[in-house]
This record gives sequence, structure tokens and C-alpha cells, in this order.
Amino acid sequence: MLSAHQASAGGGRWELLQRSIGISAMHMQLLYNDRVVIFDRTDFGRSNISLPDGKCRRDPYESAVKMDCSAHSVEYDVPSNTFRPLMILTDTWCSSGTVATDGRLIQTGGFNDGDRTARRFNPCVGCDWEEIPEALAVRRWYATNQILPDGRAIVVGGRRQFNYEFYPKTGSNGVFLLPFLQQTNEKSENNLYPFLHLNVDGNLFIFANNRAILLDYGRNAVVKTFPAMPGGPRNYPSTGSSVLLPLVHDYEAEVLVCGGAPPGSFEKAASGQFVEALSTCGRIKITEPSPKWFVETMPVARAMGDMVLLPDGSVLIINGATQGAAGWENGRAPATNPVVYWPGKAVNSRFELQNPSTIPRLYHSSAVLLRDGRVLVGGSNPHSGYEFYGKEFPTELSLEAFSPTYLSSPRRNFRPAITFPPSRTKLGYGHSLSLRFRIPGGQGTNGVIVTLVAPSFATHSFSMNQRMLVLGRGMALPVSPLTYQIVVSAPKSSTLAPPGYYLLFIVHGGVPSEGIWIQIQ
Repeated sequence: MLSAHQASAGGGRWELLQRSIGISAMHMQLLYNDRVVIFDRTDFGRSNISLPDGKCRRDPYESAVKMDCSAHSVEYDVPSNTFRPLMILTDTWCSSGTVATDGRLIQTGGFNDGDRTARRFNPCVGCDWEEIPEALAVRRWYATNQILPDGRAIVVGGRRQFNYEFYPKTGSNGVFLLPFLQQTNEKSENNLYPFLHLNVDGNLFIFANNRAILLDYGRNAVVKTFPAMPGGPRNYPSTGSSVLLPLVHDYEAEVLVCGGAPPGSFEKAASGQFVEALSTCGRIKITEPSPKWFVETMPVARAMGDMVLLPDGSVLIINGATQGAAGWENGRAPATNPVVYWPGKAVNSRFELQNPSTIPRLYHSSAVLLRDGRVLVGGSNPHSGYEFYGKEFPTELSLEAFSPTYLSSPRRNFRPAITFPPSRTKLGYGHSLSLRFRIPGGQGTNGVIVTLVAPSFATHSFSMNQRMLVLGRGMALPVSPLTYQIVVSAPKSSTLAPPGYYLLFIVHGGVPSEGIWIQIQ
């Protein structure tokens, strides 16, 4: 077996960034200042990093430590590979999040005194969390968020919540019943953290247990019911994962759901029987009149895996276990080898096994795409507290980066560098965008692809608001010996791309540039 820190052609490369950031990365979100907000839960007890300047958190409702001078959130600066502690007041355990149109992280719900709280984090120097008590109409624990075309977030489900609401509130402050969530609820509650994807028609795809619907949330009406996916439950606590595949056309959308645990795995794990995880993926074209699931088999069975859209249009499947289910001590046999899935390749040739990490990433791990094309990986704490000794899988406080094959040495001469426009350029719907880029080593161009990626909120094996659009592909025109230009059009509407910040990449010869931030408004 290859070392986790050896490069291998075709297999990706791992790099240890931080041995400890003081907390376990249960939740992660990249913001437009190239910093990642990371947080855990407050009721684990004290973390391994102190709050700055002698600050302490005083919470009479806290179930663990009522006077806590340790931090449960950090801000990780990607370019400098440094981090600083942040102050979270109420419990964020198993919560959800969205990035607002202005780039602020909006974080919702959690446990105990945090279950109806909303929190905001502004990407500015020295900023910290701001909390809004009772901002939610009901308790939201294990809920899922999705940004909508009007810039609001819809917050769906949660434990014993068969309904949804909107944040921020406009007009009605109430909740809207969603019987589908009750219909998919079982004793193991496989309707928690439902998979949400905004369809190209503006309706919301909702997947819970092994079933899915298309919801017109404006009318609170189910407009389509999909066939059940084979293989049993897929979302929490079976904990597979899901992505909306890259949008190439504005009239077609496909959803991919991979992994999870077979029926009964959660109960069996609690009694010491660790069933092999599911090795199947289901793919469905949700825009077809009569859609059907197409089932494929991964090279590695996996529960608790994260799925990350890469800028070249592939899907990275990373983290998790090959046996058991989510929950305390319920996972075994870590799935340390990532897998890349190529949506456009022929059937039976879509999966590529990657080099393994040496660090198991089980329950409460996470992964997000960075602007430089790497994937930041952190977390793993399958215990009800921080446990570092005497455990098969101790609490993990480290951060790693996984570099996909497109960042390998042989491909560097193909890597484009965007020279215009500058990062944080504003772009209107349907407007043209002229891009200039350089290719090192005098390499010519036989065609490029321009992709747009929404940074996602990652937790519990699902990346909320994750979305990729292909803006254009074709020949780029030379404007100097090493510089080329291509003109693309922005998405036509907020239904295709909700307003906010996106990463734009130019992909040449399968190798993406570093991204630039684009604000669509």
C-alpha cells in the first residue's frame, strides 16, 4: 500500500497541513476571503484550543461545561496555513448552513440552547460569530439548508420536524408541513439531513430514506414523485451522500446518490455487528417526464463518505467507513481510499480508485473544495466526547489536503492561470464575461472548459448548496504568444445559479486553473 504522503501517477496526493487545530472539523465552509470557517459542538466538553484574550463562554444551559474558556470554532486561513479561535455561544451540534448573497455564512440550528438559533459570520479581518436567538420557528437538529433563487435559505426537516421554513423571515414566520418527511421516517430516522438540490425549473428535489420528491415550495405542493432508489435508506444515519451533477444545459439536471448502510445496520452496529456498507450509486435525471434510477457499483463500499464536485467536472468521493453506520462507535474498517467518479465516461469506466490517507475519517468528518483545486479534509470523532487514548479510532483534530491527479507534476505545463478579470468581479445574469489566461511553457490550446462552482457547507456527509455549472467550452483565441481569451455567458437566471459568490475555473487539458471569485447578482 502506498504511503499517504507519496505522489502516484493517476492516484492523487495527500499533504498533512495541521496536526491539530484544537477542534474536530464537524462542519466546514469556505468563504470568499479564502478562509474556511470550521466548528464542532459545544457540549463535547473543553476543546484543545483556548479562546483569545482570556475570554470564556458562560452558558447556564450547557450540558457539559457551563464555564468554558476553550473554543469550539476556528477560522482557517488557506494561503498562510494558519488558524485562529472563534467564539460560538450556543450549541451547533448537527446543524446546517448557507452562504448568503453578500458572502456571509448563515448558520442555523443545532442542539439544546442552539436549536432555534441562527448565527452569522462575516468574512472580514478579526470578525467573529454573531448569534440571533430564536430566529427559527421550531427546533432544527439534523436539518438541511438550500439557498433559493431569491437569496433566502429554505431549512428542511430535522429530528421530529416534518416541515420546513425560510430564513430570513419574509412575511409568514411559520412552518410549512411536509408529510413526505413523516412518510419516510422509520425507527432509525433515515429522513434526517435530507439531500436537497435546487432543480433547473426552480423546484426543490428532496431525498429522504430511499425516496424523493420535487417540491414547489412556493405553493407547498409536491409536483413530482420519483421511484424508490434500490438498496435501502441512504441518508442519516445510514449516511450515504449526494450531489447534483454539473449542469451543462439549462434544461437538464441529474442527481447522484452514493453509498450508505443497508437496512438494520444502525441497530446491528449498536449490538456489535458491523454490516458491510453499500457499494452502489444511483443516478437519476430529475428533469425527465418518467425518470428511473440507474445503479452503478463503486470499487469501495462506503458509508459516511463526502462527495465533492471538482472543477474538472468529476466527483470526488472521500472519507467514511466500509462497515457499520453513523453514530457513536458505529463505524469500522475506514475507507481511506478516495474514489473519483467521471459522469461523462462510459458505463463501467467511471470510477477511479485513488491513493489512501493514513488518517481514518469516520463519523463527524468533512471535506470542501479550495480555490487552488485541492480538497480540504478534516474531522472524525466517533465518540460522545474528545477521546485520544485507548480507542481504536481516536478523536482527530488534524487537517489534510488531497490534491487530485490534475495537480500532479506531469500536468503543470497544462495548468492555465487567469489574468483577467480580477477576483471578486461582479457579474449580472446573462451577461458576457471575457476571460484571459496564460498557459506556461508555450503550450498551445486545443479547447478549454469554463466551470462555475458554488462553495458548499459540509457536514455529516452532505455538502449543502453544492452546485457546478459549465459556462462554456471550445477554442480560446490567442492574444499573445502565451495568453488566450475566451468569452462565456453568465447563467441566465437565479434559478440556475442563486445569487452569491462562486469560484470560476478555466480547465485546459483536464487541468483547472486556480479559481477566481465571481459574485453573481
